[in-house]
Amino acid sequence: MSVELRGFPPVVAAGARILVLGSMPGAASLAAGEYYAHPRNAFWQIMGDLIGAGPALPYARRLERLAAAGIALWDVIGACERLGSLDADIVPGSIRANDFAGFFAVHPAISHIFFNGAAAEAAFRRHVLPTLDGRVLRLQRLPSTSPAHAARGYAEKLAAWSAIVAG
Repeated sequence: MSVELRGFPPVVAAGARILVLGSMPGAASLAAGEYYAHPRNAFWQIMGDLIGAGPALPYARRLERLAAAGIALWDVIGACERLGSLDADIVPGSIRANDFAGFFAVHPAISHIFFNGAAAEAAFRRHVLPTLDGRVLRLQRLPSTSPAHAARGYAEKLAAWSAIVAG
């Protein structure tokens, strides 16, 4: 039996230029109330290597480092039904996307979206992009940092994710 889940509000500072989008927080993240809380998720390790927002820092300090780098975090899906943590377990008809039109109205400097994996990109293209009335955004999928995505090693993921600081 699936359970309805609700995601987190965006983590965004004024002037953010980059938005990193996941699909929906996993069970460890929802339990902790923090983005990318699963200890084997490589997101914070990658952010540590790229901008000094590594997992050794307290969560609030990591978010400050993201803000200083002009990076916002959010998820495409605001609510859905899912049993477990895998994107594959999300009940498709239950997906309710976050309010991106409202988000972009408040944060107009965001021009580039990086997707943390294929599921986030697919959900955005299906549920959000058609509602954005022609807003021009640069969209780029990056390899998922999830421990479930083991097809690429850390070095390969880090190399791909370096695009967010490349400008």
